[in-house]
Amino acid sequence: MRSTAIRRTAVAATAVSLALLVTACGGSDSGSGDKGADAKGKESAAANPAAKALTAAELEKAALAKGDVKGHKISKAAAKDVISGDDIKVEKEVCAPFVDALMGAQVGEPAAFTKRTVVSEPKKGSQDGADAEDAFKAAFDITTTQLALGSYDGKGAEESVASLRTAATDCAGGFDFTAAGEKQKVSKITEEQVKGGEDAAAWTVQLEQDGEKIEFKLVAMRQGPSFASFSSMNLAAMGGGEDFELPTAVVEAQAAKLA
Repeated sequence: MRSTAIRRTAVAATAVSLALLVTACGGSDSGSGDKGADAKGKESAAANPAAKALTAAELEKAALAKGDVKGHKISKAAAKDVISGDDIKVEKEVCAPFVDALMGAQVGEPAAFTKRTVVSEPKKGSQDGADAEDAFKAAFDITTTQLALGSYDGKGAEESVASLRTAATDCAGGFDFTAAGEKQKVSKITEEQVKGGEDAAAWTVQLEQDGEKIEFKLVAMRQGPSFASFSSMNLAAMGGGEDFELPTAVVEAQAAKLA
């Protein structure tokens, strides 16, 4: 995939993955979400008064850190992995918040913002009894998640989740956008089920360029005045059409730290 934005993530994930293979670190911790977050989130949004955003220092303290998620490596996102919303152009304005979240950029106008890179470690014993091809896939069954976390005054966090839901519905059939000067195409958006925080939503997103396809998982989660997006890709699934799980453990851990 020649996309600059996608390639940055893939290269970073590959580098960390190779380091993990050398050190042979522990197992991963993930799961699948359940239905029902929509109604819960809407009720909570209606009941809660306008919130006050966390300060930059408070948000940094509340963001995931090393050791917060079992079986995952967590680090502050490198400067090269941070993309500005100004570097993203979308043909349909309603789709813009969705692309911002997918690319790990700010959604809306948070009062404070930070990013983390979260990489799952290979599962212990995943290669036992496997043939060479299966062993290779197991070794690279590693999910990299770009976690973008912002805190908002007023209803900003609630509006961010709502804007992604609207975009996912109105843009589900596909659309074009440009990120960091590279043309991209979202060819399909499929809703997934997830729970986390006071409100959460998730999707599988298929991107396409020059006939190549890659799938991302995107989760939007609100806890109090803060909104987090989790944009994930899996090395083993790249180009092979295999599905992979939502970063549920990461979402739940971030919601807990914000609570």
